[in-house]
Amino acid sequence: MENCIFCKIIRGEIPSPRLYEDGDMIIIRDIEPKAKLHYLCIPKTHFALLSEMDGEKAEILKRCFAKIPTLEKELGLEKGYRVIINQGEDGGQAVHHLHIHLLGGEKLKDF
Repeated sequence: MENCIFCKIIRGEIPSPRLYEDGDMIIIRDIEPKAKLHYLCIPKTHFALLSEMDGEKAEILKRCFAKIPTLEKELGLEKGYRVIINQGEDGGQAVHHLHIHLLGGEKLKDF
């Protein structure tokens, strides 16, 4: 998507230090952290909602979820972390490009 901020970051049009990158995704720091450590795992393929997934997008998301635990030590998440995917306006989705929030680095409060 031309105007999607995450697509612009992925294309390198907006600078953002990448903590991890492969063919499927990037991981960057959230600019408005909700925990001591707050990362965004962003698939390189643009889609906004889980309901928009087809088989290919589901495989990409599967690979993202498989990779995240292998990066726990590198990201400082060894003691645990929370995984969140906001969906739609009422779900708090601010950027309409599906992304996975990883929060940790401290004892997180219950909802």
